[in-house]
Amino acid sequence: MDDRIRSNGMYNFRKNRPLYLMLLPFMTIFFVFTVLPVAMAIFTSFTQYDVLQAPRFVGFENFRRLLLEDALFIQSLRNTFELAILIGPIGFILSFLMAWLINELPPRARAVLTVIFFTPSMSGAAIAIFGVLFSSDPFGWANAWLISIRAIEEPILFFADPDWMVPLSVVANVWMALGLGFLSFVAGLQTVDKAQYEAGQIDGISNRWQELWFITLPNMRPQLLFGSVMTITGSLSISTAALTGFPSPQYRTHTIVDHLQDFGSVRMEMGYASAIALILLFIMLGCNKLFQKFLRRVGT
Repeated sequence: MDDRIRSNGMYNFRKNRPLYLMLLPFMTIFFVFTVLPVAMAIFTSFTQYDVLQAPRFVGFENFRRLLLEDALFIQSLRNTFELAILIGPIGFILSFLMAWLINELPPRARAVLTVIFFTPSMSGAAIAIFGVLFSSDPFGWANAWLISIRAIEEPILFFADPDWMVPLSVVANVWMALGLGFLSFVAGLQTVDKAQYEAGQIDGISNRWQELWFITLPNMRPQLLFGSVMTITGSLSISTAALTGFPSPQYRTHTIVDHLQDFGSVRMEMGYASAIALILLFIMLGCNKLFQKFLRRVGT
């Protein structure tokens, strides 16, 4: 039996050799830039490594220090979840609703609006736009307008005031969330068979919300799963340093990624930074699993 299975496997390999060859470039890049760095980070997280000297194995010391002694990491964890709870669901729902509304437009208008919403989120222009709109000097658009209508006398330090920096960071990152997930929703809506809507009307579906729940969403499960992965990953890996500075005032928007960059790029404690990255990876995997279980129940 083993020989038969082995011979069938070799036959299938030879038969599909052109397909494997076409996959080889992608698999090579995926291994070099994804699998290998993750494996190295797992190894490095159990060591004390400062780049200049050889790694020294310390076991779980980095994780013990991280979870029991690093109060700033606990604060960054709390800040990340506070921002992600707002950015993730709002970004996911807004991405789908915008894609749904755009899908109702003529093809030319649909293409133009897709580019308008998609490009700033992928190019990082959203952060630059918010930096100009809410600049802390009198020449920032928001401050200039408020001063012109005599609502304020002195410019507001939007990204230095904890009462302002959090909501502005949320809005900016929600716009950033309109990325690949939004694009996949636009493409997924185009693949829904129009005949299903006609059949649904015969079966008793009487409004657009019922069409959305019983026809559109079940047909878009692959795109919804992809969008959820991208949204969760993006909301948990946010960094507000470009808006609120590094570190942010009172560490109010100091996130896990900011903490990771502090130890990895500034202090060069690569073992400790790898431990932070590994914890962030497990948090992302857990959140993705929970959300995927929820999406599997949509339309059932």
